[in-house]
Amino acid sequence: MLLVLMTGILLPINAAGKEEKISGLWMDRSLPADERAKALVAEMTVREKIGQMVYRAPAIDRLGIPDHVWWNECLHGVARAGEATVFPQAIGFASSWDPELIGRMATAISDEARAKHHEAFRNGNRGWYYGLTFWSPNINLFRDPRWGRGQETYGEDPYLTTQIAIPFVKGLQGDNPEFRKVDATVKHYAVHSGPEPLRHVFDADCTDRELREYYLYAFEKTVKEAKPASLMSAYNMFRGESASASPYLFGILRNEWGFDGYIVSDCGAVDDIWFKHNNARGRSGASALAVKEGCDLNCGTAYKALMTAYRLGKISEDQIDVAVTRLMETRIKLGMFAQPGENPYAEIPIEVNDSEAHRKLNVETAEKSMVLLKNDGLLPLSPEKVSSIAVVGPAADNLDVLVGNYNGTPSRPVTLLDGIKAAAAERGISVSHYPLCDFAGSDRKIVQKGSEAWNGMSEADLIIYCGGLSARLEGEEGYLVVHADGFDGGDRTRIELPEVQRKTIEAAAATGTPLMMLMTTGSAISIASIEDRLAAVLNVWYPGGEGGTAAASILFGETSPAGKLPVTFYRSTADLPDFTDYSLNNRTYRYFSGETLYPFGHGLTYSSFKLSSLTVSGRKATVTVTNTGSREAENVVQLYVKALDAEQAMPRRILAGFQRFSLTAGESVQIDVKLDNRAFQLWDPAAGDFKAAAEHFEVEAGFSSEDIRQTSPAVY
Repeated sequence: MLLVLMTGILLPINAAGKEEKISGLWMDRSLPADERAKALVAEMTVREKIGQMVYRAPAIDRLGIPDHVWWNECLHGVARAGEATVFPQAIGFASSWDPELIGRMATAISDEARAKHHEAFRNGNRGWYYGLTFWSPNINLFRDPRWGRGQETYGEDPYLTTQIAIPFVKGLQGDNPEFRKVDATVKHYAVHSGPEPLRHVFDADCTDRELREYYLYAFEKTVKEAKPASLMSAYNMFRGESASASPYLFGILRNEWGFDGYIVSDCGAVDDIWFKHNNARGRSGASALAVKEGCDLNCGTAYKALMTAYRLGKISEDQIDVAVTRLMETRIKLGMFAQPGENPYAEIPIEVNDSEAHRKLNVETAEKSMVLLKNDGLLPLSPEKVSSIAVVGPAADNLDVLVGNYNGTPSRPVTLLDGIKAAAAERGISVSHYPLCDFAGSDRKIVQKGSEAWNGMSEADLIIYCGGLSARLEGEEGYLVVHADGFDGGDRTRIELPEVQRKTIEAAAATGTPLMMLMTTGSAISIASIEDRLAAVLNVWYPGGEGGTAAASILFGETSPAGKLPVTFYRSTADLPDFTDYSLNNRTYRYFSGETLYPFGHGLTYSSFKLSSLTVSGRKATVTVTNTGSREAENVVQLYVKALDAEQAMPRRILAGFQRFSLTAGESVQIDVKLDNRAFQLWDPAAGDFKAAAEHFEVEAGFSSEDIRQTSPAVY
C-alpha cells in the first residue's frame, strides 16, 4: 500500500491508485476535540497506544495518524532546524520588562515554526525539530547565579517570570478558536534550578511557603492564564518523590489549578525513577508509575517497557487510554487531521522565516534587552568624543556569544565587532581589533608590553573590551564544551569574571586609554574587582543574531538603553548560600541582606526621570513619571510591596507591578499599574490557601529594587 501526504495526514492509496478516505468520528470537526480523541483511541490496539507515548511516535496508517516527533525547541527562536531568526537568549529578552514586545516576538517564532513545519513536510522531511510541539519556555526561577541553565529562564522573580511567560505562551499557541498554532510546554516542573551535575539524583526541598509563594508561583499563574498545551516534568526528586511521578506535584497541577493538557518527562527522567531515585522496581515499574501519576509522554526510551508493565498487570489499558487521549487531543487541535484549507496556520508561507520584518523585530528586541550597568558619562559615543576605537576581548568576533543555547542558526549573524565597525564607519571613526585572551583558562594570551596590540590600544581614543561568558562555558549538564577552572558540568563554581579576563582588563586599563566593557553572559557576573577600571558597562547578554547591530545602536546613541536586570548581581561568590540549599534565606532581592554590585531591576538610560504623586487605591497604583533629561528615552517604573505589621517573616519587598514607557524630553505622564494581589499575601499551610500577610503595607515606586523614589501606604 502506498501513502500520500495531505496537510499532515498520511492517506492510504489502494491497489487501483485511488486515495482511501479515512472515516471516523475523530475526523468530524463538528465534535469537540476531546470526543474526537476518545473515538480515535478506541480504535487503537494496546501496542499502538503505547507506541504513541514516546517522543518519536510512529504512524498508524489505517487510522490516518502520521508519524510525529514531539521533541522540538524554540526557547528564543526555532532551534536546531536550520536557519531561523535567532532572538536574544531568554534571560536577555526578559530584561526588556516588556510583555507586549514578548508577545510580538513569540508570534514571529510561531510563524516561523509553522512555516518550517509545512515546508519540511512538502519536501519529505518529517524529521526531528520540524514538528509543532515545542518544549519551551523554561520558567524555572534563577535562584542562584551559578546555575548554567539560568540563561534559559526569565530571572529570579516569580511575578516578572509570569509577565514574560504568559505572552510568550500565548504568542506561540495563537488565538484561533479551533486550531492551535503550536504547542507550548512550560518546564521544568518543579523546584528545579541546579546543580546540573546532580540533577538526576538531587532531592530538592523547601518550606511550604517557599514552595507556594516562590517555586510554584510562575507555573500556577502561567497555567491558569496562558493555558499552555503541555508541561515538562523535572529530573530531580522533590521530598523523596520523582518529579516525573509525583502525586503531590501533579495533584496540585491538575486538581488545584485545573491543568488539562499533557505532561512530558524530561529526557531520560523516567529511567531516573528506578535507576537513580529507587521509587520503583525496574523500567516497567517506573514507566507504569509515571503514567498512572499523570506523565503522558516519555522523552527517552523507558516507555517501551509499558507493554511489559501491561502484561504484568502493573498498569491497565484504561490508565494508558487517559494518557493517549490527551496526546491525540492535542494533535487534533494542531490540525494534524485537518483537510487542505481548513487550518489557517497551515497557510503561513516559508518566506516569513528569517524575513526582513523578523530581523527588524530582532534588532528591536535586542536593543530593549540590553542593560546599561554603569556609565560615567562615556556613553553615548560620538565623533566628537572618539576618532579611533580598539575593540578587544574574546567575545568581540564570536558567534557563540550571540546565540546562547537551544538556538537556531542566524543566516547573517552580526557580531559585536561587525556592529561596531559598521556604525563607526558611518561616523568616520576607525576601528582596530585585538582578541587578547580566551574566555577562561591560562593567561598565556594576554598581550605583553611593546606588542602591536598594546601600541594599538595606547593610541586609540577608546578601548571596548568584549568579554564575559559564552554558552560553551555555562549551560546544560553534558553540553559543556570548554573545561576550565571555575566551571563544573555546565554550572559555575565562582561568579567572578574569570581571572584571565580580569588580568586582561587590568592590562588594557594600564594603557591610560578610556576603557569600557560589553558584557556577554547568561547570568550574573561579578566585576567588583575591576569595575573602577571601566568607564561604562553594557550588558548585552547573549543578544541573538542581530546582537552587534543592537549593541552599536546603543553605543552610538541611536537608541537609549532601558533594559532592567531580572536577577541580582552579587559582589562575590562568598555572598551566596550553598548551591544545593533550596531555602530562600539570603537569596534574590527579596531576601538578600548584603551589598549588591547591581541590584535586581537596575538599568541606566541616557536620560533622567522623576517619579511623583504616587497613590494607591485598592490594587491599583498611580504614579506620575517625568523625563527630566534632554532626550527621548524609555524606562521601566517598578512597584514593590512591603508588609509593615506582618506576624510572620516576610521578604524585604516583593515586585507587584511594572510598566515600560517612553517619554520625550520634558514630557510627563500618569501611569496606572495593577498590583499583584499575591504580593500582599502569604501561604498558610494549615488552611491550605493564601491569606493576608499583614493589615498595613507600603507600596514603593522606583527604577530598581534599591532605587525607590516614592512610597504610599496601602491596606489589605
